[in-house]
Amino acid sequence: MMDELELLKRDWQKREDSHPKLTYDEIYRMIWKRSSSIVKWILIISILEFALPHLLYLIPGTSKSLEVYDKLGIKSVATVFFALGYLVIFYFIYQFYIRYKEISSFDNSKVLMEKILRTRKTVMHYVIFSLSMLLATCIMVIVAIYFSNNLYEIFDLSEGVKNVAPGKLKNSLMLSMAILSVLLVAVMAGIYFLLYGLLLRKLNRNYSELKRLEV
Repeated sequence: MMDELELLKRDWQKREDSHPKLTYDEIYRMIWKRSSSIVKWILIISILEFALPHLLYLIPGTSKSLEVYDKLGIKSVATVFFALGYLVIFYFIYQFYIRYKEISSFDNSKVLMEKILRTRKTVMHYVIFSLSMLLATCIMVIVAIYFSNNLYEIFDLSEGVKNVAPGKLKNSLMLSMAILSVLLVAVMAGIYFLLYGLLLRKLNRNYSELKRLEV
């Protein structure tokens, strides 16, 4: 479906004789309001993205899955790693809030273009960091499996699996974790592409419209 701005642009360009012309200020104000709305949604999505997974800990049995870090002997390392990760995520959420407050103030088109570029850069850095943190977590678990000597107890394996040689079991678990890691990162990258990518494409269109207005 064609968006409101595109409809008005066509109305402005092709039907000048039958309808009042849209002024530069009217077009600019529409782009400014749309950009402010987009950045607000980026802020909302980033908050929801952080909050919703943590609500899963309230489900019985989910929190027990976190015990695997303790069993693998990396609880302290994982705690420090996640704590630092949360600090960086909070920083990005704060940056999204700052970007929203900045872009919500009415400025000239050149300043608005600069704000759009800053917002786009912040989002891209956030996505790269989030995917890197997920990948690093998976690698940390794989390394812990490699150095572990009691995999049977850690993963509460069935009696049939306990007959498998320790070395073969370790390799199988590491390979399975590596495949799972690739799939998980790919799925999250797809989700980020759909959510943030869609919003960034809209911001890019707004940026292009502003450039044309300045010509």
